[in-house]
Amino acid sequence: MEVLYVLGALVVGLVIGMPVSYALGAAALIGAWGASIPLDAVMLQISSGVSKFAMLTIPFFVLAGAIMAEGGMARRLVALANVLVGVTRLRGGLAAVNVVATTFLSGISGSAVADISAIGSVLIPQMEDSGYPRVFATNVTISASVQALLVPPSHNAVLYSLATGGTISIIALFMAGVIPGLLLGLAIILLCLVYAYRYKYPRGIVVPFRQSVRIGIDALWGLVTILIIIGGILGGVFTAIEAGAVATVWAFFVTMFIYRDYRWRDLPLLVHRTLRTVAMVMTLIAFAAGVGYIMAMVQMPAMITSFFLSISHDKYVILMLINVMLLLIGCFMDMAPSILITTPILLPVMQNFGVNPVHFGILMMLNLGIGLCHPPVGSIIFVGCAVGRVSMEEVVKHIWPFYLVMFGVLMLVTYIPAISLWLPHLLHLA
Repeated sequence: MEVLYVLGALVVGLVIGMPVSYALGAAALIGAWGASIPLDAVMLQISSGVSKFAMLTIPFFVLAGAIMAEGGMARRLVALANVLVGVTRLRGGLAAVNVVATTFLSGISGSAVADISAIGSVLIPQMEDSGYPRVFATNVTISASVQALLVPPSHNAVLYSLATGGTISIIALFMAGVIPGLLLGLAIILLCLVYAYRYKYPRGIVVPFRQSVRIGIDALWGLVTILIIIGGILGGVFTAIEAGAVATVWAFFVTMFIYRDYRWRDLPLLVHRTLRTVAMVMTLIAFAAGVGYIMAMVQMPAMITSFFLSISHDKYVILMLINVMLLLIGCFMDMAPSILITTPILLPVMQNFGVNPVHFGILMMLNLGIGLCHPPVGSIIFVGCAVGRVSMEEVVKHIWPFYLVMFGVLMLVTYIPAISLWLPHLLHLA
């Protein structure tokens, strides 16, 4: 009965249009009242939810990604991807450039929305001018951006680690997302090539050698950010938090003193947007900690486990049911609150069925990422339509092959845990 107080308050809050963070706060307080839990205990949990030192990872990586995404890095990464893909002379090469450039930027921004805005504004018009349908170019950009939710420095991996109470290593999650992210990018490229040969899209253009060298050197400054983040952490030079701080300083140096495409007068506005984003995320984390505490006190994870056991004792059947559940949640709720709400509930269930928590984290991010590419609430598809200047109806009508490819990758990652866990195990992280 106590569970209904929490879920009922949350659902009502969301239905009436209350901000998600406030709906979570109300649900925590009403749930505590219904379960006769002292409100002081809930407030302590809310406070402790944002008093962890690991929280510093979020503002550093958000700011570093914002500086690089808005400071001319996207244009340089597109040029570099064009050099790499152009050598192959593949039909549909510009679509592959879109995916490869997104892969590069994902390793810097950690944000799917930032990738769509930066890459889409450059490549969607360019693809249309080269003979690609604008809707196709938009769908490529939308689906490729899901990589940013998986590969380091994914902000959502940090949120998942925090939602587990810090019991799961951020570095392990970063490494676990590398192969699934690259696999997703490769699958989308293969789909683009099938489209290209079917509809006779233009071939990639070979860039002259001297120009290729200049482009490579120009883009190298930004790509060093990826080496700082991953190499520094794995080499034991600094922690994930320190990596975010160093990446921020490096991104600022490259953008303002080497590329010099960003105006100093615009910098305060960028910092202000970053602070707003961080404030919203921190508020979500705080209230989600209170809801997680209430759910644990009323033994909701045990109830969910019993429910799934009443359906099947087969781990693979349960994994499929969880996938369907997370896909639906991703369609109706943004990613940060989805992770913060569902992790305390579903992680104990998955552990009871013998699923590695690092593996489950990647499954959760991939599921929710696919859901964000689908209406009615998916932020990725909304931003993609805005950047591509196409209607939601046109995108949804033609995006289903990309859904099938993403779902196929999801099935591989779900039922072949080594795809996620091989690299963390190799590096002795999980």
